[in-house]
Amino acid sequence: MSYAKVLCATLVGVGGHLVEVEAYLAAGLPAVILTGLPDSALYEARERVRAAIVNSGAPWPSQRISVNLLPAYIRKSGSAFDLAMALAVLGGADELPMGPLAQVLVIGELGLDGTVLPVHGVLPMVAGAARVGVSRVIAPAANAAEAALVPGVRVMAVGSLREVIQFARGERPLGAPPTPIPPEPSGPVPDLVDVAGQSMGRVAIEVAAAGGHHVAFFGLPGGGKTMLAQRLPSLLPDLDDEAALEVTSLHSVAGKLAPGSPLIRRPPIQAPHHTASVAALVGGGSGLARPGALSLAHMGCLLLDEAPEFSGRALDALRQPLEEGQITLGRSQGVVVYPARIQLVLTANPCACGQAGDRCECPPFAKRRYLRRLTGPLLDRIDIQLELFPLKAGDLMADSSMREASQVVAKRVAAAREASAARWGKLGWSTNAAVPGRVLRDPRWRMPAGEMAALRRQLDTGRISARGYDRILRLAWTAADLLGNDRPGASELDLAIKLRVRAVDDVRF
Repeated sequence: MSYAKVLCATLVGVGGHLVEVEAYLAAGLPAVILTGLPDSALYEARERVRAAIVNSGAPWPSQRISVNLLPAYIRKSGSAFDLAMALAVLGGADELPMGPLAQVLVIGELGLDGTVLPVHGVLPMVAGAARVGVSRVIAPAANAAEAALVPGVRVMAVGSLREVIQFARGERPLGAPPTPIPPEPSGPVPDLVDVAGQSMGRVAIEVAAAGGHHVAFFGLPGGGKTMLAQRLPSLLPDLDDEAALEVTSLHSVAGKLAPGSPLIRRPPIQAPHHTASVAALVGGGSGLARPGALSLAHMGCLLLDEAPEFSGRALDALRQPLEEGQITLGRSQGVVVYPARIQLVLTANPCACGQAGDRCECPPFAKRRYLRRLTGPLLDRIDIQLELFPLKAGDLMADSSMREASQVVAKRVAAAREASAARWGKLGWSTNAAVPGRVLRDPRWRMPAGEMAALRRQLDTGRISARGYDRILRLAWTAADLLGNDRPGASELDLAIKLRVRAVDDVRF
């Protein structure tokens, strides 16, 4: 037999696509010809595959070898094809029976000695193959636990090309994947009980968690802005199976998964430094773009502490993803789309020096220029915008046992999310922040005209935009869910307006 075929997979964005690796051996000058839109890493695979086959005890065929990657219209990149190419070449040379490898997904990079090395993106590759009916996978031992996260798939772990050759010849079975290892605790989880005072800030972060709203805190240093922002993930419920698989796939593509890690069940938080570039924030790189902090925070929180210190271009790059829940990146090798359904959390000082009163030496134009990086279009997309006043001595000395812990608040948040999911689930949404404004303005869901007077005044006087009008309605529905009410009333709408226009009145649930 001069022809053999082995299944592999490639990534397009965060999606896995099945690829057929064909090998055809013919008479002619010895050479290896690659077709099917391979990248430079795949061209280099010719030497890796040859050395790995020879060092695994198999002969290298002295023929003209054509290796084709189907479908040819999808660009293939990376080193995950090495193992499949080696097996296809051996099968075409009649050195390997192909029956045991039929309809088996084969993934792995080869070392020159035949060692099978781990690769990035195994989870979405396996998930993509499973969607088209592939139920058996051969994967590097370091990636086997990750591959086994896909339900309904039998994973065989390998450490070397020699092991796969022996398996195909019926000489030995392949090993089972190891049990996923829970990640080591990174330290104490930030708890809301640590936040002194700032009752309105606590309400704001609870409303943000319950409704999936973006939030921005303004105020002098030391007032608790960053502490409140860092505690938002502690109030969020665990991810369901579908969301956990999607989030884990993103981290796998980015190479952020530790070997043997289980599904990511907790909403992720990304807190990039203010020197982060546009590419680091939203994704980028040469060839096909890789996910940035925005996509790695998918289904979780993106915290931009001291947001005005970020570049204006980086901040403005967030505007479209905040509306669409995804980021589209075009590069020389194609366009990729990464999911980016996040909760954006911003904090900002009033000026660069961060001082108050007479201690601040910043001229007015410097203060305006400092906050101008947070442009109107960006801020208009942030539901909650709250000004926090400095703490008093009484706030710091108050008994901490009187403050609610994250665990207590998280129960209210979970109940509110269940209420919103029950209301909007049949329409395709789960949180109030995701509901389009046209739906909330529909007669079925519209609030009585008498209770809308305050909100109408805000719009008619130009204090809020039409987008802000809709976002206040969403906040009002979230407040009603936290209070256990079926619909929002005038009091919930009043709270929503205060959360939107940077009010600081003392409000408690």
